[in-house]
Parts: sequence; C-alpha cells; structure tokens
Amino acid sequence: MLPWKRVFRPLAALLLSAAVAVVPAAAATASAAPASGAPASGWNDYSCKPSAAHPRPVVLVHGTFGNSVDNWLGLAPYLAGRGYCVYSLDYGQLPGVPLFNGLGPIDKSAGQLSAFVDTVLAATGAAEADLVGHSQGGMMPRYYLKFLGGAAKVNALVGIAPDNHGTDLDGLTHLLPYFPGAEDLLKATTPGLADQIAGSDFLTKLNAGGDTVPGVRYTVIATRQDEVVTPWRTQYLSGSGVRNVLLQDLCPLDLSEHLAIGLSDRIAFHEVANALDPAHATATSCASAFS
Repeated sequence: MLPWKRVFRPLAALLLSAAVAVVPAAAATASAAPASGAPASGWNDYSCKPSAAHPRPVVLVHGTFGNSVDNWLGLAPYLAGRGYCVYSLDYGQLPGVPLFNGLGPIDKSAGQLSAFVDTVLAATGAAEADLVGHSQGGMMPRYYLKFLGGAAKVNALVGIAPDNHGTDLDGLTHLLPYFPGAEDLLKATTPGLADQIAGSDFLTKLNAGGDTVPGVRYTVIATRQDEVVTPWRTQYLSGSGVRNVLLQDLCPLDLSEHLAIGLSDRIAFHEVANALDPAHATATSCASAFS
C-alpha cells in the first residue's frame, strides 16, 4: 500500500502555506478603503473610540529591524477590520539608520513604549491598553510592565515569537568569545541586538524574580520552525496568568517560521484575537487560515 499520509501531508502543508500568504494580502486590500474619514490603513486613527465589544485599544510593537508599518501590514488590518482601535509605534531608532528600528538599548525602547501608550490612552479615553508584539516587540514590553509602571495601564500582552529569555541564534552566539572585541562592538553599535543574546545583563535583570507581574494576562504564540529565537521553547513564560501556545499544536501543517508568524500567518492572527477577547474565543485550527 502506498504511504498516502506521506504523500498528502507535504502537499497539504504547501497549500496551507500558500493560503496563509495569499489570504492576508486580499484582506489587507479589502480593509484599505477608508471609513468615516479614517486613514486608508485602518490603524493609527486617533479619532477611533473603543467600542463596548472591544473596550481597549491595541498597541502593536514591532520587532528588531522592523517598523510601525512594515511589521503590521497583515495583523493591523486584520484587527481593525474586527472593530479594534489599533495603533503602532516606532522605537529603538539609531542615528543615521532609517526604517530599521529596534536597535537601540531595550530599556530606552521601553520608555518610548510607555510614552506611546500614554498618548493612545489619552486619545481614546480608555483606562487600559492591550499590547501585541512580534519578536523583540513581544519581550520588550515586559520591561515596561515590570519597571516603568506599565502593569497599571495594560490588560494583556500577546507575544508572537518573543525572545523572552534571549536567543542563541542556533548556537552562533556561543562563538562570540572566540572573536575578541566582537561582543563589545555589538554592544557599542547595536545595543538592542546585544541585549537579546541569551544571558545578557538586560535579560538577567528582566527575568530576575519571575517572568510576569500581577494583573496582566500573558499569551505567547511560538512556532517550532523558528530559526531566529532559539531554542524556541525559551520563548515561553512561567507564572500566573500565562498561556503558552505552539502554532503547530493548533495546525500541524503550519510551516511559518519567525518572520511569517508575525507578518502573514492568519492562524496566529486568529489566536491573537482569541487572546485579546478570551470571553468570545473560538477554536483555532488550520481552517483559521481562511477566516
């Protein structure tokens, strides 16, 4: 008998991956039409007022080398189209480096997030915001929550492939000691990268005394295919109010890696929506790629 499962599983995975890539683009186009004078993008509309169904604004926090637009061309319209007031910021800029952000010291980036959340809350009249971040953007807000008073202003943090305990880049960071001066150069030129290396002073401070703070709900959405934040299990958090999710447990055929899970994966997006509104959550599956 032919091994049909071996034949069809890669084919199904290929078709699903194509759907994950194509459907968000169509949805983004459909969401591009302005409504009631809102920006064509559907987000960063400071006239938006949260509804009873979605009473908290959502602040999107991009990853390393990302920015407030490119990182969210998939998720921002997805959430705005579902009735959320959605905002995104730029942080961690380096002088003379346009477009590619998230490279500055992460504690300073958390200060930028703090100021941005205050602006969003003032504009919307909401008492709290929800945060959704990709990669560094899923980890950096924890500094804001823990050390800058953010826990009083944030209801939930959703991290998509966050480097909560750093990364070893598949072991490459272990080679730094063999190149004298390389680590010092990294800290001096791109401190935001140095801060994300597993075992850095920044991460040691961030995770000392526990991963979470009381009063905030945490969700981590990870992918087994992650090639940037490694080992992928280090993305998970421990503590009360934490839900750790593996994308392949929701859909075994999902092949999204570190970038795709945040940029275009509607299965991950569906789980973000569940995390933002757990009272009305629906099961996430491979079919969510078409929702």
